[in-house]
Amino acid sequence: MRNRIGIVRETKNEWERRVPLIPDDLKKIISEHSFTAIIQPSDNRIFPDDAYRETGAIVQDDLSSCDLIVGIKEVKIEDLFAKKIYIYFSHTIKGQSYNMPMLQKLMDLKCTLIDYERMVNEKDQRLIYFSYHAGVAGIIDTLWSFGQRLEREGISSPFSLIKQSLNYADQSEAEAGFKKLGDQIRTEGLPEQITPLVVGITGYGNVSRGVQHMLDFLPIKEVHPDQIHEIEKKSVTSSNTVYKVVFEEKDMVKSVSGSTTFDLQEYYNYPERYKTKFELYLKYISILVNASFWDTPYPRHLTKDNLKKLFSGTGKPSLRVIGDISCDVDGGIECTVKTTDPGNPVYVYEPENDAVLDGVTGNGPVIMAVDNLPSELPKDASVYFSSVLREYIPALVAADFSVGFDDLDLPYALKKAVIVFKGELTSEYTYLKNYLLKFSFLR
Repeated sequence: MRNRIGIVRETKNEWERRVPLIPDDLKKIISEHSFTAIIQPSDNRIFPDDAYRETGAIVQDDLSSCDLIVGIKEVKIEDLFAKKIYIYFSHTIKGQSYNMPMLQKLMDLKCTLIDYERMVNEKDQRLIYFSYHAGVAGIIDTLWSFGQRLEREGISSPFSLIKQSLNYADQSEAEAGFKKLGDQIRTEGLPEQITPLVVGITGYGNVSRGVQHMLDFLPIKEVHPDQIHEIEKKSVTSSNTVYKVVFEEKDMVKSVSGSTTFDLQEYYNYPERYKTKFELYLKYISILVNASFWDTPYPRHLTKDNLKKLFSGTGKPSLRVIGDISCDVDGGIECTVKTTDPGNPVYVYEPENDAVLDGVTGNGPVIMAVDNLPSELPKDASVYFSSVLREYIPALVAADFSVGFDDLDLPYALKKAVIVFKGELTSEYTYLKNYLLKFSFLR
């Protein structure tokens, strides 16, 4: 039925409490465009069912009358309807094997799939994302992990003040906690065993912005990577300061040829011409936060061999925690050998025997690798996401999907994000046929 939109109940995991459209934004859409909205009931959603009823929306399980169905995460295969328009994070554009059955089912049902991850502008910059909130939640959980590790070592520190992200009511409460932590570091200082305290951050995009926003509540001094060795000198460091080092591509890799010049475009185009040099910084870093993109052609930021050398040397390394917000298994941070969830968020990677121990005890760094961090700040993340998505909903509902794809009148960002159109892969995503064939063969 035209002018009907449905919002699915999120079912991917128990931690997912976000919504694509918050009640205030949905109410505005309904009143301005005469839409009918149907919301599947949920006891887990951050905004209760009654808040949606007050917008004029219908709360019921059946979404079969809606042409457009909106969600955050993947819809279960058994819940998909034929010939519908779905918009959500499909996690398919890299050919993720675990979602090829879902993609094939969407095609079999002659559905249309629009993926938020591919909503970009003409410069190919993403327009809708949760990455900033991933950074915020990620650094909260990383510092919580640090406090837990120090406590396990018998070191009393102000980091015991920090809770996991999901235990704060919202970002404002977390910020108040960080401010309290910062005040205590300023007035009482840090224990000698962890001074100087150095937080290394790989990347400078939206995830990194979220990380640095929270760190700015602490007494931060930023140090350039080239000057990180100076931090080792006790005469120039302070126990009342947290040292922040942000690493860009040029800081983390070097030319295989031995050239001392760095060309960013060459690195993007020919990553095989570069190798990591991150081991130069590793011994100075207490907490490493991975907030950068990585893909298979590129050199890893941190290898297992780097860690083995660090932890097999004399003395206790400064590195205690790695907060891998990017969370690519066997990726840029090679010791991220598995993802975690908010219920069991950390494990120790032991470099000497390539082993993993859940918790914070072991001879190696604690790895925080929660793969759905924004869900730990569901209210703030939903408010932001909805503020962007609401501008695209009217165009989606108004578009005539009965025409061919070439004639489909959608804003650039939405049309760019159409992966499947009425059961067929669009031209930009035909490469996914190879992944679907692998799935079919295995099936």
